[in-house]
Amino acid sequence: MLDDHKEKFAKTTPSYSQQVGESESRKIRALRNQVPSVWAGLGMMGLVGWSVTIPTLLCAALGIWLDHHYPAKHNWTLALIVAGLAIGCLNAWHWVANEVLAMRDGRKNTDD
Repeated sequence: MLDDHKEKFAKTTPSYSQQVGESESRKIRALRNQVPSVWAGLGMMGLVGWSVTIPTLLCAALGIWLDHHYPAKHNWTLALIVAGLAIGCLNAWHWVANEVLAMRDGRKNTDD
């Protein structure tokens, strides 16, 4: 009776190499079909936001300094905030365009 049970168990359980093969195929499928997580999306939004914010703040600081040291009829702060915002938006657009191309090609773009 014990021998019958061993034979039945041996027939129903796959061999070790089959188990490893199935495990590896599941891992490969999971790597191919990765869905970006919520955290990855939030991280990308943060990166795009900072790429716009930093040039805008730097230009605003320069504008305040220029208005304080070189008063003029024009408001340097407002003009440089608009310029910094434009530079930041172009920077973010360039970065996002490169990421979209990298996703389409299925590779990570590391040259920019």
